[in-house]
This record gives sequence, structure tokens and C-alpha cells, in this order.
Amino acid sequence: MSSEVTLSREDIVRLCERVEGAQTRAYAIPKLTDEYPAMTVADGYAVQAELRCRWLARGHRQVGWKVGLTSKAKMVQMGVNEPSIGFLTSDMARPENSAISTGDMVHPRVECEVAFVTRAPLAGPGCTREQVLAATDYVLPAVEVIDSRFSGFKFDLPSVIADNGSSARFVGGGRARRPDDIDLRTLGVVMEKNGEIVAAAASAAVLGHPAEAVAMLVNILAEQGETLPAGSFVMSGGITEAIAVQPGDCVIARFQELGDVSMRFVA
Repeated sequence: MSSEVTLSREDIVRLCERVEGAQTRAYAIPKLTDEYPAMTVADGYAVQAELRCRWLARGHRQVGWKVGLTSKAKMVQMGVNEPSIGFLTSDMARPENSAISTGDMVHPRVECEVAFVTRAPLAGPGCTREQVLAATDYVLPAVEVIDSRFSGFKFDLPSVIADNGSSARFVGGGRARRPDDIDLRTLGVVMEKNGEIVAAAASAAVLGHPAEAVAMLVNILAEQGETLPAGSFVMSGGITEAIAVQPGDCVIARFQELGDVSMRFVA
């Protein structure tokens, strides 16, 4: 990891409770580094790990992981310079074509991603794109609904990691495909909101190849003493910048070779 944990156990628990409150009751908080300016990336992951323990202790089931801030467009949008990871739980999943409430979110935004489902475990360090592809059962198109809990959608890397990468909801759909049946680097993706194109990009926007993002996730997990189990669902990161949504909006993400994913937003 690019830094060491500097926060005390008490501070980690305190920041976890702050983030958890903002997530569960949908209110904005100042970024954590306002109070802890020396907070490191490792500190952010320590808070995220505490948050994950709390969700799992409450009976939530982890289904996989997500990679965030993987595209240059997203890094520029958010003013950060390296990707991050976060965990996904079953209660974040929403069915394709469903109505998603925004009432329990602060700054809901949507982005198109390629999701991977693994059939074999993956471990780092040194995990490669080739190993990821060999361990992948299938890929499918997905939309992540992210929700930064920080005031004004302004944050830095340690804060966003502590906030579990702004994870809120995700929707998978379209057609599942074997990764060797398509060129995952060149998939064209278009996002439509209320019938208008609001974002378009190619999957190479994600670190040159979405499987590179999954390999990076596995290597970050290795730094935390963890592996990626078989059967994991992994969101490989936003291909497009994140687009704000509000009640009444209908969103369709159209993926070349993989089909469409649609949803609508309600209060």
C-alpha cells in the first residue's frame, strides 16, 4: 500500500461511525481530511474495513468488490490521481429495469461499467490481466449508482476510500458473455438519460483494459491480506464520467456486444 496506518483505533471507529451515519441516513458530511489532514490512503482502507465488518455483522452479505476512479475522465472529475477499491453487498443490488429511490441518497450519480464474475479465486501480489481473464466465468454490462456522502461532492482519496468508494447501488443486465468471445478493450458504451446521449466512451478508458482494473483490485486486496474468492462479482470501474440523476430520470446504458442496462429513478 502506498502509505501506513497513522490513525488510532479510536479515530478509525469514530470516522467509521461518521461515514456510516451519512450512508444510512443520507446526509452530507465534510471530507474526513478536513479534521485529519495527515490521513493516509491506508487510514482510509482501515476505516473501510471497519465499515465492512459492521455491515457484515448486521447480516449483510458481501457479493464482491468494485474498483473506482479508474478512468482519466473520472480522476480529472474528482481531482485524484490513483484508483481505489470498495466492497459490494447484496442489498446494494437492484434488478434491471427497476425503479431506484433517490430519497436515501445524497448525490446520486450513474456510470457505465463492465462487471466480471469469477469462476476461480485470484490472489496477488503480481496478479495480471491474463490471470484475471483466465479466472473469469463471464462479463456483463452494469451501471453503478454512486453516492458520495461528502458535502458538495468534493473529496480526496483517503476520504472516498473510507466512504467505500461512494458505493450505493448497482444494476447488472444485458447479455453475459465469455471474455474470450469479445474484445474487452474496444467496447463502445453510450449512456442515455431521458432519451439524450449524456456520455460515451470505449472500455479502454478503464486503465487500457477493464481486466487491468480487476488485477489491480486483487493486488490491493493482497496488500490487505485478502484474496478474491471464486464467484465474486467485480465492478471494474466507470468507463464514463459520473452523471447526476434525480427523480423522474430514465437511464439506459448501451454496451456494444453486451446489450443494454436500464433503470429509472424515483423519489
